Amino acid sequence: MEFISGHAGRQSEIANLFTSTFTDSEGENEGKLVGGLVADMMQTTPDEDLFAFSAIDNHTLVGAIFFSRLIYKDDKRTVFILSPVAVKTDQQKRGVGQKLITYGLEQLCELGVDIALTYGDPNYYSKTGFRPITEDFAKAPLKLSQPEGWLGLPLSDSGHQPLIGTSQCVAALNNKELW
Repeated sequence: MEFISGHAGRQSEIANLFTSTFTDSEGENEGKLVGGLVADMMQTTPDEDLFAFSAIDNHTLVGAIFFSRLIYKDDKRTVFILSPVAVKTDQQKRGVGQKLITYGLEQLCELGVDIALTYGDPNYYSKTGFRPITEDFAKAPLKLSQPEGWLGLPLSDSGHQPLIGTSQCVAALNNKELW
């Protein structure tokens, strides 16, 4: 398996992966929602605010993840949120997602990112080091429908301290249906 960075020239393939994966697991509406999110994110988010990582096996896209910038108004640290994550349905339960997330986190560390956040299943994301946090530690950009899914991972020494101020996500994630 090979891990690659970026999405240039592969936008349709990546968006289709998210649409089909989420349709298979959550239904057609969720597939359209997440596939649309990914397409919008790749089209509207500035390069410096978005990192895409993909897993390729035998020249086939089997997984993809995105990290997008979160800005905390009163905090100078660099924060990115992992969202969304997709692994091709027939490749799930083989560690592809965990390996891809680990790869992405390693890349963020090399770039000097201080904290990674995500919003999802604590049982899944804890396998890559994420731990439950509260909004006292890091205020979410929108109201969390499932606060137990708010997770964080310090990537630098300064990442262990609470984030200061309100947060703002990239425009594509600024949708209450996603939170």
